[in-house]
This record gives sequence, structure tokens and C-alpha cells, in this order.
Amino acid sequence: MNIRMQGLAGWVGLMIALAVSSCSILPAAESPDIYVLPRTAQPAAGNAAPFAWQLRVDTPDASGMLAGSDIVVMPDPGRITLYKNARWSDVAPLLLRERLIDAFLDTHRLPAVTSDDDSMRADFVLSGNLRAFQSEYRNGSPVVVVRFDAQLRRGGSRSVLVARSFEVTATPSGVAVPQVVQAFGQACDQLSAQVVAWTLEQGQQAWAQQKRER
Repeated sequence: MNIRMQGLAGWVGLMIALAVSSCSILPAAESPDIYVLPRTAQPAAGNAAPFAWQLRVDTPDASGMLAGSDIVVMPDPGRITLYKNARWSDVAPLLLRERLIDAFLDTHRLPAVTSDDDSMRADFVLSGNLRAFQSEYRNGSPVVVVRFDAQLRRGGSRSVLVARSFEVTATPSGVAVPQVVQAFGQACDQLSAQVVAWTLEQGQQAWAQQKRER
């Protein structure tokens, strides 16, 4: 019995040693670098009169790679790939939604700005489609492209009041991923400023018309 147990123990020890040995020759898994979408512009101090209506910003619709957290790059026209070992801190549509909400809040012109994660009432809803959120190589150099097809409608209605497409580009200072990420921040800041100005103008016009019709 002792001989058999000793033999079994030796066999188990050999198998463990082989398993450890085989594991040691496998390449170590690489953890991706996680990037936060940077803010590159300070909010402008404004003293314009506040509005009375509330706004909800919905998460933009997106498809394919634009719906995920990978950093998308087009090295050639019609060819899409990803930056290796690099990801956003969240999926791209949520990054844009949060940047838009921050930009609206910075104006201090609306009593409330919420998202589709909340159940609060809103007078108007800003939604849309994220059509581009990638780096594209043009003439051998990367250019960040962000396109958002915006739609503004009344709260509780599916009818679109107004719609407009916004597209912004930003040129990175180099080809390294951190430099490209910085350009994403610049593009999103510029796009957010344009969307905010358009939404406030269109929303106030619709609000005033609604008041006149009552």
C-alpha cells in the first residue's frame, strides 16, 4: 500500500511540475491601457438669462465598432481596425453623452439636464446617432473625426422637431495613442459646443411657440 501511495504521489508531483513548466513558457497577457476622454477647453463664463425648460440627453445610437469601448482607427479608406492594447474608459456613445451633459451644465442656462438613465421629466429630449468616432489616416497622418446626427423632440413625443448633423475633425500632434486621445477630446469639446448652442436656440424657439399656442 505504501509503495502504491508513494508512486501515486510521485505521479501527481510530476504532473504538477509539468503544468507549472508549461504555464511559465506562455506569454503574459497584456492589459490594455484605459483612456478617459480628456477635456481640453475650459467652460466659458456666461451671464445669459436662464431658460425655464428642462432637457434630457439620450445615449446616442451607434453600431458596429462605434458601439464599443475600443479606439477605432481607419489606416486606409474602407479598412477599419483598432489601436492595440488601448481602450476607452466606457463605450463611445456614453462618452459623448456625458460630454454633452457636462457642456450643457457648464452654461448654467437650464434648470435641469438629465440622461436616459434617469426617470425625471424633461420638456425636450436630445437624441441622435453617433456616425463617426474614429481616427482616420489622411495623407499619411491621423485625423480624428467625430460625427453626431442630432435630433431634438418634445418630452414624451417621438416626433422630431428639428434635426442637424454635426461633424468635427481634430489633428493629433503625433501618431502615438495618447496624442490621438487628446485630439478626440478636442473634437468632442468642439462638437459639444456646437450642439449646445444649436439645442438651446432651437429649444427656446419651440418653448416660446408652445407658450404662445396655449
